[in-house]
Amino acid sequence: MNIKRNDVRNVAIIAHVDHGKTTLVDSLLKQSGIFRANQVVQDRVMDSNDIEKERGITILSKNTAVNYKGTKINIIDTPGHADFGGEVERVLKMVNGVVLLVDAFEGPMPQTKFVLKKALEIELPVIVCINKIDRPEARPEEVIDEILDLFIDLGANESQLECPFIYASAKEGKAGLDFNQMGETMEPLFETVLEYIPAPEGDADQPLQVLISTIDYNDYVGRIGIGKIDRGTIREGQDGVLVNILNPEKEGKVKISKLYEFEGLNRVEVDEAKMGSIIAITGIEDIHIGDTICPTDNPEPLPFVKISEPTLAMTFSVNDSEFAGREGKYVTSRQIRARLYRELQTDVSLRVEEGDSTDSFKVSGRGELHLSVLIENMRREGYEFQISKPEVLYKYEEGKKYEPMEKVSIDVSTDFIGTVIDKLGQRKGELISMSEANSGYARIVFSIPARGLIGYRQEFLTDTKGNGIMNSTFDGYAPYKGDIPKRNDGSLIVFETGETTAYGLHAAQERGILFAGPGVQVYKGMVIGSNPKGQDIEVNVIKKKAQSNVRASGSDEALRLSPPKDMSLEEALEFIEDDELIEVTPLNYRLRKRILDSNQRYKSKKNK
Repeated sequence: MNIKRNDVRNVAIIAHVDHGKTTLVDSLLKQSGIFRANQVVQDRVMDSNDIEKERGITILSKNTAVNYKGTKINIIDTPGHADFGGEVERVLKMVNGVVLLVDAFEGPMPQTKFVLKKALEIELPVIVCINKIDRPEARPEEVIDEILDLFIDLGANESQLECPFIYASAKEGKAGLDFNQMGETMEPLFETVLEYIPAPEGDADQPLQVLISTIDYNDYVGRIGIGKIDRGTIREGQDGVLVNILNPEKEGKVKISKLYEFEGLNRVEVDEAKMGSIIAITGIEDIHIGDTICPTDNPEPLPFVKISEPTLAMTFSVNDSEFAGREGKYVTSRQIRARLYRELQTDVSLRVEEGDSTDSFKVSGRGELHLSVLIENMRREGYEFQISKPEVLYKYEEGKKYEPMEKVSIDVSTDFIGTVIDKLGQRKGELISMSEANSGYARIVFSIPARGLIGYRQEFLTDTKGNGIMNSTFDGYAPYKGDIPKRNDGSLIVFETGETTAYGLHAAQERGILFAGPGVQVYKGMVIGSNPKGQDIEVNVIKKKAQSNVRASGSDEALRLSPPKDMSLEEALEFIEDDELIEVTPLNYRLRKRILDSNQRYKSKKNK
């Protein structure tokens, strides 16, 4: 017999990146009374990872729970970035409804469309929350029309179209049903969640089914499975069986060692949990995303969403430069392999395969940001390795070549429209629409091959003088669009190993832009700058001035060096060519040629 659990609501907060999801969760947590009156609470408390704090983005979905008027509201804060879409798709299996957050000025963005489409496909009810209503340039009425148009475009049904609209300022902790009459608390949002998000429904007496949607990892207890109880009751110490609909052969006996429910930011141990609860389970070593826990006498897997395929790959390999092993703690292929395969346990959108040689691995992900976050995490943990230029993963059907496409939305001042359209056109982009917004800004939407965006972001910021906003989302596969012209810059290559000197750099800077200043250890074959003329040139940056006891007037004045360009990981990935690599260590990123010896490089070019 199906029953409703009116004391529980399960809801996910979905939105485009930077529309205020994590800040909204902050406000809900603070107003639900889970923190002590004198407790110090940092901003964006849900972004626990260092990189999340630095970049101001959510990478991993997180669970929390608040109590409001005797009802437990399980809230899941999801990533807003397209590269972490795999996280969003899975999380929606745990909830009974979503709060769609939209910026009152920016309106629906490409990623809003992506996450909303996923929610509508599985027929989840939606509450629309127009956030940042306190922004001076807010335009809530127009944004509502844009959202309703988006619902219609995505084929929403009638009940979804009649969704409630809430207006909020997550930063100030206020919400209201009318943007002209805002309340003083988030109560209107809490009330709407209770009223509009359905209570979980299922049969508490039927055999148990728990669908695992997220995996966490802890050094003390190992893998932690997080999921929703679809039916039945689960108890600590219970025996069960693990099954997976995508892997019919998987059927392993398990024992539930510890059970947890969420309270605020903490996991609280419980003896048992009923249908509708979101729980965390420890003690199962072989637990994976998409698994269903069932009783031993009734193995019945639940359907699970197919995770989107990776679109970009790069090769991770053991560092073999002259400086190998100097700065890293973990440098062997065995350690790098173990770390990459450990990442697979929690990241379903990632693929790791053995590479062409014994000490290289092909790592595929959803985009440049997805892979760069993994590289940055590994570097901080003490790993040292090298990575290749990202390559796009093509598909072949009936002898035809297909490539991943991106839909790019650009908000830019009307002064720069011509430059942006020209540059994206060169990269095989097709203009879909252009609309002029208020105050001299326009929104341009392009369809462009994913490979056309590699290396463009930095150029875009330069072309728009840092004022443009660019967002992209995966847009399926399309027939191959043809070759894209390569970068025009060549590389300045270090001639011999040593320490850079001001004298050597002064001579080299006339050839292009340098990436390092004086007093830096360099090795033969390392890339130390870019040459705008498009050729690779060897430069001697460790050359010292010959000492003599003859003094000439004027020639001994201090040498003036231009400040070096400090390359971030994303810029380095955009800069390197196929014959170059990035050496990643806990202390440095170094660009280098694949073949360090200049004679061998010359021979390999000749043989091509």
